Amino acid sequence: MSTVTSPSGDARMSRRGAAATPADLEPRLTRAWIVGIVGSLLLIASAFLPWTYDASLLGNVTLVGYPAPVQLMAVALGLLALFMTLVRKGPLARLGRRLGSPSGLKRLGIGALVFMLLVLVGVATSDPALIAAADPGLWIGVVGAALIAAAGFLLPVHKARAEPHQRFAGWVEILIIVALVALVLFGAAYGLGIEDAWVFVLFLTFVFAAGAGLSGGGFFDWLSVVAAHHSRVLLLATFMAAFAFPFTQGGSNANMSIATQVIIFAATAIGLNIVVGLAGLLDLGYIAFLGAGAYVAAMLSESTFATIGWHPPFLVVVLIGACFSAVMGLIIGAPTLRVSGDYLAIVTLAFGEIFRLAMNNLDGTHGPNLTRGPNGIPAIPDLEFFGFNFGTTHNIFGVDIPRFANYYFLLLLLIGLITLVFSRLNDSRIGRGWIAIREDEKAAEAMGVNVFGLKLLAFAGGAFLAGLAGTVKAHHDQSVTPDQYQFLESAFLLAAVVLGGMGTIGGVLLGAVVLKLLPEKLRFFSEYRLLMFGLLLVLMMRFRPEGLVANKRRQLEFHEEDEELADEVQHVHVEKVS
Repeated sequence: MSTVTSPSGDARMSRRGAAATPADLEPRLTRAWIVGIVGSLLLIASAFLPWTYDASLLGNVTLVGYPAPVQLMAVALGLLALFMTLVRKGPLARLGRRLGSPSGLKRLGIGALVFMLLVLVGVATSDPALIAAADPGLWIGVVGAALIAAAGFLLPVHKARAEPHQRFAGWVEILIIVALVALVLFGAAYGLGIEDAWVFVLFLTFVFAAGAGLSGGGFFDWLSVVAAHHSRVLLLATFMAAFAFPFTQGGSNANMSIATQVIIFAATAIGLNIVVGLAGLLDLGYIAFLGAGAYVAAMLSESTFATIGWHPPFLVVVLIGACFSAVMGLIIGAPTLRVSGDYLAIVTLAFGEIFRLAMNNLDGTHGPNLTRGPNGIPAIPDLEFFGFNFGTTHNIFGVDIPRFANYYFLLLLLIGLITLVFSRLNDSRIGRGWIAIREDEKAAEAMGVNVFGLKLLAFAGGAFLAGLAGTVKAHHDQSVTPDQYQFLESAFLLAAVVLGGMGTIGGVLLGAVVLKLLPEKLRFFSEYRLLMFGLLLVLMMRFRPEGLVANKRRQLEFHEEDEELADEVQHVHVEKVS
C-alpha cells in the first residue's frame, strides 16, 4: 500500500471530489447572502415591535416604534450582521477580502441567537405564561437571529489570499480610535448603571456576541495594526476616558466603589503578571503581599486602633509598605526558588496561609500586639493631601465627586505608575531574561542568564507593586482584617492574569474587570459564581488559551502548535485512507 504524504493528494480527492471553483461556490454564496440579509432585517425590525405585554420586564419592551435599550442591542447586532453579510457579495465585496474568514458572521449569528433565547428565558422566569402570550416581535427576533446563524454556516469556507490590512488616512484612524475609546467609556458607564439583573446579563451577551463577530471578521487584527501606529494617541485617549469616567456616574458612590475595587484588583494583578506572565513562576500566595502593604499602612495610620505610635506622611508610608512587601518577597523567594512547578505552587500557597494565620495571631496574646488579631485595625482615616480630604464630596465642573471617586483618581495615578514600571521592565534586558527563563530555564542558564537572581528580582518586584496597591487599599476600605487575604483572592488574581493574557497589560486589565465586575453585578447568581468562573476558564483554555488579549509571541506559539498537531492528524488520516 502506498503512502500519501501530500494533504492535497489522491486520497483526499477521492473523498471530497474535485476542488471547488468560485463558480461552484457562487450558488451557495448567493443563498447565504439572501438568508443573511433577511435575518438581519428581521432582527432589526423586531426591535420596533413589542416583545411582551408586561411593561415591568426588561426595561419596558412593550412599545411600538420606541425600542428599549435591550431592543437597541438587537438593532446593533442586526446592523453588524447586515454589514458582515454585504461584504461577502455586492458593492461592499472588496472589503470582504480584508475582513478575515466567514466565521465572523457565524459567531455573530450564534451570539445573536443566544441573546434572543436569553430574552425568552428572562421573560419565562418572570411568568412562564408570558411565553405563550408573547408579542410577535420577540419571535420575529428569534427567527432573524437563527437565520443569521444559518447564513454563517452556509457561507462557503475557503482559504483567502493573505492581503495587507486596509489603511486609511492618519486622522481617520485617530478618529476611529477616539470613537472606540468613547464607546468603551459609554458602555462601561451604562453597564455599571444597570440595576436589572437580566438586562445586565443581556448586555454582557450583546458585548460578547459583537466581540466574537468582530474578532472572526478580522476587525481586532486590523485594530492592533492601527493601534501600533498610533500607540501614543491610544494611550492618551484611554487615560482621558478613564479620568472622565466619574463625571458620567452622576455622583453615584456605589458605582465608583466598584470601579475603585476593580482598579485595586487590576494593579495587584499587574504585579503578579511579572511573576507569572514574564518569569513563568506559579505563585498561589500573592495576596499576602497586598495584605502586607495594607497592614503597614493601617499600623502607621492615625486610627485610634493603630498599634504603632509613629504616623509619618502617607508618601513615606507608601514607600515603607512597598519595601516591606518586597522584603517579604525576598524572604519567601530566596529559600524556595530552587524548586519549580508544582512544588513552587505548594510553597507559595503555604506562604499565603502562613501570612493570614500570622496576622490572626499577632494580637497581644499569642504574639506581639501589631495587628489586633481577628479584629483587625478599623477606623482608618481618609487620606488628606494639601487640604484635599478624600473622604468628603467635592463639586467639580458642576458634578459631585464623592469619596470613592476621589480615591478613583488617586488609584488611576497609581495604576499608571505600575503600568509604566511593568512596560519598562518588559522591554528591558531584565524582561528579556525573564522571558528566556519562562521559555526554557536550562537553555537560559546555559546562555549565561542569572536565573536565580532574576527569579528573586521577579518576586521582589511583583511584591513591591502589590505593596503599593495595599497601602492605598487600607485607607480606601477604612479597615484591615485577616479574612480579606484568603487563598481565594490569590486564585482570582491568577485567573485574571491567565484569562486576560499572560505578559500583557491590556489583557490583565480586561481580566481584572471581568473577574471583579461580574460578581458585583451578578449577585443573584451568588451560589453559582464560582461555577461560572470555572466554566469560563475551561472555555478559555479550550478556545483561546493565549487569553483575551494575547501576547504576540505566545499567540504565535499556540498557533504553531495547533498547526503542527493538525498537520500530524491530517497526515495520519490520509495514510489510512490511502
